[in-house]
Amino acid sequence: MKPSPSGRIVNLANKKVVRSRDVKDIAAPRVKISQLVGEGKLHRVARGLYVSSNYPITENHSLVLAARLHPRGVVCLLSAAQFHGITLEMPPAVWIAFPRGKSVPGPGDIPIKPIKVSIPAFAYGIETHRLEGIDVQIYSVAKTVADGFKFRSQIGVSVAVELLKEAWKQRKASADELWDAARSCRMLNVMRPYFDSLL
Repeated sequence: MKPSPSGRIVNLANKKVVRSRDVKDIAAPRVKISQLVGEGKLHRVARGLYVSSNYPITENHSLVLAARLHPRGVVCLLSAAQFHGITLEMPPAVWIAFPRGKSVPGPGDIPIKPIKVSIPAFAYGIETHRLEGIDVQIYSVAKTVADGFKFRSQIGVSVAVELLKEAWKQRKASADELWDAARSCRMLNVMRPYFDSLL
């Protein structure tokens, strides 16, 4: 027997974070979401975002929520570094890059740290990772390292150097990848002495 609209919403929310607009795809009126929240079958995790009571939350949940709220952004800097395992820093907000010239979202339920970057630099090094059933855009290890130096005034030089050292020690980025990323961020001259010290 075909599941009811409520059943289809819960089944979807068992697999991924559901946006209120997603119910259009399963021909269910939005009022059903409020009803399911009232019944305890769905939980509101942010404005317009819901999961089921059985939803398997992972350590990447904040990245998933940020990606659902800001699908055009790319997880960057400390949040990307934490995802890739090259820092012990625990950012209180999700760092997200947006192309310069585009509007940046204001404060919301999910704390984010927006960073504006030039369009060429924004497009470089984007990877797509499947997290909790959602495609999340995250910068590569090499791009994250180069960004660390580019935005060293915000994260600190010592943290930027840590990202480089950990990426190199763990063999998560090759020399060519690091140089290409440094070139894309115009950080070759800044990074060179730190990189030379590792060789």
